[in-house]
Amino acid sequence: MAIRSFFKSKFKPAHIVLTGGGSAGHVTPNLALIELGRQAGISMAYIGSTHGIERDILVKEDIPFYSIATGKLRRYFSWQNFIDPIRIVWGIGQAFFILRCLRADVVFAKGGFVSFPVAVAAWLRQIPVVVHESDLTPGLANRLCFPFAKLICVNDAHTKSLIKQQSKVMVTGTPIRESLLQGDRLRGMQYCHFDQQRPTVLIMGGGLGAEKINQAVRAVLPQLLEQFQVIHLCGKGKTDAALTELQGYCQFSYVNEPLPDLLALADVVISRAGANAIYELLCLRKPHILIPLGHASRGDQVHNAKHFAAKGLSQVLLQEDLTPQRLLDEIYQVYQQRVEIIGRLTKFDIIPANQVIFDYLQAKVAAADQVLMSNE
Repeated sequence: MAIRSFFKSKFKPAHIVLTGGGSAGHVTPNLALIELGRQAGISMAYIGSTHGIERDILVKEDIPFYSIATGKLRRYFSWQNFIDPIRIVWGIGQAFFILRCLRADVVFAKGGFVSFPVAVAAWLRQIPVVVHESDLTPGLANRLCFPFAKLICVNDAHTKSLIKQQSKVMVTGTPIRESLLQGDRLRGMQYCHFDQQRPTVLIMGGGLGAEKINQAVRAVLPQLLEQFQVIHLCGKGKTDAALTELQGYCQFSYVNEPLPDLLALADVVISRAGANAIYELLCLRKPHILIPLGHASRGDQVHNAKHFAAKGLSQVLLQEDLTPQRLLDEIYQVYQQRVEIIGRLTKFDIIPANQVIFDYLQAKVAAADQVLMSNE
């Protein structure tokens, strides 16, 4: 009896279970769905990895978080390759138990290697799984999840053509937080103590910052500040104390709540080419320069960047071509062409991904409730 009471207190029922981790891009789209879940009064929970970034991101969301063991499937030799299959099997067992205790109706898997054990466990429990792929080319973790999915959501029709399970695929776009669309230019200006008469460049190097981008920006700051004000998101521990008092230059390790306002203030944005970051810039109709992560990743950012450059929506500067002068030239060019660029961005068809995906999840919850009622 005491054991049953313990599990009842530890696992509160959740209609929708979300999973995804390993990078912020596998977590932040879930925040948009959590917002809708709260509004609809639907109970939700999150399954993440034990040491992943997802726990840190979700700590303010007041949503039950459960961690499981995960393993990375590497394409190169490592002794971890002999241990990780055991971790994956153990993670499947943990996820199976958690889903049973939560009495989940549907699982939304955003990617990262934590998604695979959860998708398999849900499939074993006959719980519908929705997998979302943001990148133009599907990652390995998601490709492993596809056979267990009821629905596969993708950003672009090109991605659909690359997936074998065509009948399962729906082009939905990517969920983005509603707050991101509600930024205020004036608030951003006040936050940075900037002059409203001067244009602003926002530089974002990804969650951890990008040293090469930081170096290029700092090398041309004197020239850049002749025309622009600069907001620089440098990454944790990568700010430069010598530049703190520089007029028209505002540097941060990381920002969270002010980000929508800083984006609203920006006339040109420099960003990595993660699929979520690109989709957010497209939705905000922001002229931008993408500097994709190259050899350090599987090449997905390069594919993403080139795809949207071919549509005339993004300007791309490959990391191997990045020099201070080249960066400066690209910023001038995009700013000068901003009116034409915004015109093209305005024609980009944005799918209301938040509602489309959430409506599907909500329908699965309703179907599960109907089955429960008919069995009573």
